[in-house]
This record gives sequence, structure tokens and C-alpha cells, in this order.
Amino acid sequence: MLTLRQIEVIRAVMVAGSIAGAAKLLGVSAPGLSRLMKYTERSLGVRLFDRRQGRFVPSEEAKDIFEQVNIIFAQVGGLSSMLDRMKQGDPFELRIGSVPSIANVMVPRAVQRTRQRFPKLRADLNILKIEEAIDYILLNRGELVAISYALDHPALEFVPLAWGRLFCIVPEDHELARRDSISAAEMARYPLIGIDPNDPYGSIMARIFREKNLDYDIQIRARFGTTVCSLVAAGLGIAMIDQFTVADGAIRGIKTLEIEEPTPFQTFIAKRRGTALSHYAEFFVRALRSEME
Repeated sequence: MLTLRQIEVIRAVMVAGSIAGAAKLLGVSAPGLSRLMKYTERSLGVRLFDRRQGRFVPSEEAKDIFEQVNIIFAQVGGLSSMLDRMKQGDPFELRIGSVPSIANVMVPRAVQRTRQRFPKLRADLNILKIEEAIDYILLNRGELVAISYALDHPALEFVPLAWGRLFCIVPEDHELARRDSISAAEMARYPLIGIDPNDPYGSIMARIFREKNLDYDIQIRARFGTTVCSLVAAGLGIAMIDQFTVADGAIRGIKTLEIEEPTPFQTFIAKRRGTALSHYAEFFVRALRSEME
């Protein structure tokens, strides 16, 4: 049985026509290569080369061997080329989903970092409601979903991603815009805009009102956090929103206020239980966690 190293040496001698030339091609010593060639011929029981006028010429009986050596060498070269492409993400497509709040600012940043690491990686991004994440993963539409709420599902696994907190957002010209912080009780006195509190994402915002026994009277409901922000910017009321939606001033026309009560919430990566993420998806998750933290 020939090793890959022996195949590499045989081909180098074929190409160079001498032990010295093959040693130079491979960057090794000529005596060591000569000993390996002798050992290979002895173990195979076949004379691979004839020595003619100082050159190594493939022997007639070994002609078929050399054809196979060339085929194997080409296949190894193809494998090496494929591995080099994989290091850059080619031809893989990273398919990921995210709830809107994390997709607004955080996901694009993480995708940028992932593409910098794997410049030929393709990506397919989907914005999903929390309840849509189940089918997305179980129907193999994507590897993972960045999500703001952990569901109880036997086929899904939820890996902690990052902690977040809530802000109060008001129109830039609102009387509250002169302030830096606000309490939940004060917020309850103003017209509120928000997500349906029965929605898993909306329940994050409603929790502080429940804990304070305050009436969470949403006068205008919207499906996505970015829509809530736009409604606030239009002067239709105030709202609570997560820090990721409004990161780096992503939404114009609003002022963010600290909420005086603690408002922590956990985000997750949802994936199929019992399966491993691809190397590219793992890098993306690390990049996303770094951005969110």
C-alpha cells in the first residue's frame, strides 16, 4: 500500500527526472528521498524507474502505476483546492433567520464580520416572527434563528445568546425628550404604542407593567419594533423598545430614555436539537454575540 507521501515522491521523480531534482521540488534532502524510493520499490516488488544516462525514466512494467499516480495526485490537488475554497466560504450558503429586533442592526454587523472572515461565503437572511422560527428550522430552511424568546419545543434547542434591556422612546419634540430617564408608572400616563402583549416579543415589554400592577393600555399596536419606532417618531405616542432595535441611533426622530426599573431579557439562538451548526454558522453566532454584548 502506497502512502500519499510515497505517491508525492514518485511523481516528483517523474517530473524532475532525478533524485536531486525531486528533492529540490519537495524541499527535502536527496539522500533521504533516495532511501524512500528504494524502500518503496522494494516493498512493491516493482522497479519503478530505469536509470538512463543519469536520469530516472519510468520503467515499462510500472507504466500503469504512473497513470494511477497521476490520477490520485490530481484528486488530492482537487481536494486541496476545495479545502482552500471552503476556508473562504465557497461554495457554502449560510442560511439564517432572525426576529426583527435583532435583525435591524445586530445581524448585518455579524454578517459583515462573517463575510470578512469567509469572503466567498453566500448568505440567505430571513426576518421571522418568533412563531415562524419552528417551521424555518424543522423544515430545513435554515440552520438557526436569532430569537428574543425561548419556546418549549421538543425538537428545538435554545442556546443563550446575549442579555438585553428596554428603553422608553419618545418623539424628539415631546415634553419627555428633555429627560434622561422615566419610571413605568410615568409611562402609563401617556398614550402607549406597542406590540400585542400576548405576542412573545410583546410580552417582554408588558412584563414591567404587570409586575407594577399598572395598566398597559396600548392605543396603537404594531407587529414589528421598527414600526413602533416609526409611529413614535410620527408623534402618535411613546413606547418601550429593546436596545437592539434602536442601537446606534438606527431610528431617526425619537429620543431614548432610561427606564428606572430593571428590564433585563435574554436572547437565544434556536437550532434543531441534537445537530451541530456548520463552522460558518458557529462563527456567525460568535460575531453576533460579540456585537450584542
